[in-house]
Amino acid sequence: MDTDLALVLGLVLGFLAIPSLVSAASDRRTPRVSAVFLLLALGLVIYAFSAKPGGYQLDDIPQAIFRVIGRFT
Repeated sequence: MDTDLALVLGLVLGFLAIPSLVSAASDRRTPRVSAVFLLLALGLVIYAFSAKPGGYQLDDIPQAIFRVIGRFT
C-alpha cells in the first residue's frame, strides 16, 4: 500500500470514529466499533509515517491528501 493512501485512510477512519465514540459515550454503551476504527486508523498512520523515507512533516499531510484525491478523480 502506498504511504500516502495509508495516511489518508488512517485520517479518514480516525475522523469517522469520533462521532461513533461520542454517540457511544452519550448512550453509555461500550464503543466497540469506534475502538476498532481508532486502532485501524492508528495502525495506518503509524505505518505511513514509518514506511515513508524521511517520514511526514505537518506541511506534507495536505499535499498527500490532494495527491490521493488526484489519483482517484
